[in-house]
Amino acid sequence: MPRHARLDAPGALHHVIVRGIDRSDLCADESDRQRYIDKLGDYVPATGCSLYAFALMSTHVHLLLKSGNGGISGIMRKLLTWYAVYFNKRHGRTGHLFQNRYKSILCEEERYFLALVRYT
Repeated sequence: MPRHARLDAPGALHHVIVRGIDRSDLCADESDRQRYIDKLGDYVPATGCSLYAFALMSTHVHLLLKSGNGGISGIMRKLLTWYAVYFNKRHGRTGHLFQNRYKSILCEEERYFLALVRYT
């Protein structure tokens, strides 16, 4: 069964969730966490997105992003590809780091914004 296209439009607010494969840790130590955060900080302005909140947990990540002109696919492709290559090289591993595709929930700003920020 084919995948459904994600709903995305410039300026849309998204709750993005990324999980480690088989519930594995996405960060082995504080250095991994800092590299992920640094690269997220590089890609957000470069892609025209706005980041309102994030939670980098051991097995998954939550992002509250407003998409730029290119939507969120650009930032997520760059970030997740870069991080998987970095993590695999650093820890001498191969294969997938993330489970499936990232999940993106299109949010109504007024209704969900504060609840999501509190959650993340």
